[in-house]
Amino acid sequence: MTFRNQTSTRSKDEIRIFTPWAYVLFTLVCLTITVLFVTVVGRDPHAPRLPVRCLLGVIAGTLLGCYAVLIGYINQDAGRRSMSRLLWTLIAIFVPNGLGIVLYFVLRKPRTAHCSQCDAEVEPGFNFCPRCSYKLSPSCPRCQRVVGVNDVYCPYCGTSLRNQEVPQV
Repeated sequence: MTFRNQTSTRSKDEIRIFTPWAYVLFTLVCLTITVLFVTVVGRDPHAPRLPVRCLLGVIAGTLLGCYAVLIGYINQDAGRRSMSRLLWTLIAIFVPNGLGIVLYFVLRKPRTAHCSQCDAEVEPGFNFCPRCSYKLSPSCPRCQRVVGVNDVYCPYCGTSLRNQEVPQV
């Protein structure tokens, strides 16, 4: 099974989805919250000392900056998974207590791959390309379920796979 643009779960691939504006947004949110925290809270006569206010401002700014960048990630990731960007971004923003973000990660669709023969989008788990009928993964000749490359017998129906030509993954 040879896929161009094969799905990957490596951290580097996921970090690449962040656009440069996401890093700028994170920095702006972090700095703005820190400055507001130091100046606004500093007006209270019972406010903590300046170093403590600075530390608390940086922590609050970092948390809100991460929240903003996470919403940007959801927007970009929903687009690459053929889901509604606007809908999931709004859910992530307006469903309280971060439950919208949790919902997105629980309900998101798997990423699609591309057929190496005709470049059509193919859903995960497909044995054959729906456009050109290219065999994408090894399958049992009897029940057509996906089997492993090194399987001798089909784990679903017990058919012998020894004489079958199984494409290499």
